[in-house]
Amino acid sequence: MLLKSVNPYTSRIIGEFDEYPEEKLEEILTGSSAAFENWKRTDFAYRSSLMNKVSDILTENIKTFSVAITLEMGKPVREARAEVEKCAWVCRYYAANAEEFLKDEPIDTDAHLSYVSYEPLGTILGIMPWNYPFWQAFRFVVPTLMAGNSVVLKHSSNVQNCARHIEDIFKQAGLPQFVFSNLVAGSHKVNRIIEHDAIKAVSSYR
Repeated sequence: MLLKSVNPYTSRIIGEFDEYPEEKLEEILTGSSAAFENWKRTDFAYRSSLMNKVSDILTENIKTFSVAITLEMGKPVREARAEVEKCAWVCRYYAANAEEFLKDEPIDTDAHLSYVSYEPLGTILGIMPWNYPFWQAFRFVVPTLMAGNSVVLKHSSNVQNCARHIEDIFKQAGLPQFVFSNLVAGSHKVNRIIEHDAIKAVSSYR
C-alpha cells in the first residue's frame, strides 16, 4: 500500500511512501525491544546530551522543517516555525529536568524504608495525528526517551515526510539504532503492531 502526502492548498501529491512490509516491521519492533535493554541502563547525562543535540538540529534547520510542515499539513510558515521552536524547547526542558522528575520519592509507611521508583517500561508506541506533525510527536517522544524507554512512531499517513524528518533528526543526533524508529504503516496495521510482544504501552492523541 502507498501512503500519499498531499499539499492541502494545491491538492498536489508531494510525496509517496511505500508501507513497510511485515518483515521490516518485525525487524524494527524486535530491534527496538533489544535496544531498550541497553538504553535503559544509560545515565541521564548521556540522554540529556543527545536531546540537546536534537534541539540544536531543530534550531539549525528550522526553515527546512517549517516548510515541510506547511507543505504537508497547510499551516502558515510562521506557525510552523513556532511549532519547531517549541520542539527544540521541549528537548532542552526534559534534558534539564527529567532526572529530577524521575527521582525516587520517599513515602511514609510502617516499613523501614518505602519509596516510589519510576522505572522504564520498554518499547512505547506513539500513534500521532496530522495537525501538529512535529509537536505532537516530540511532546511524546522526548520525555519517553528520557525516561529510558525506546520508541516507535506510527505517524498519520498524510504527514510521512515530517515523520521521515523526525527520524532523521534523532539519527543525526546520535541515538543508538532502534532506540527511536519511524514506522511507515497505514492505520490498518495498527492493531497488529499494538499486539506485538515488543509493545509495552501506547500513547495516542485524538
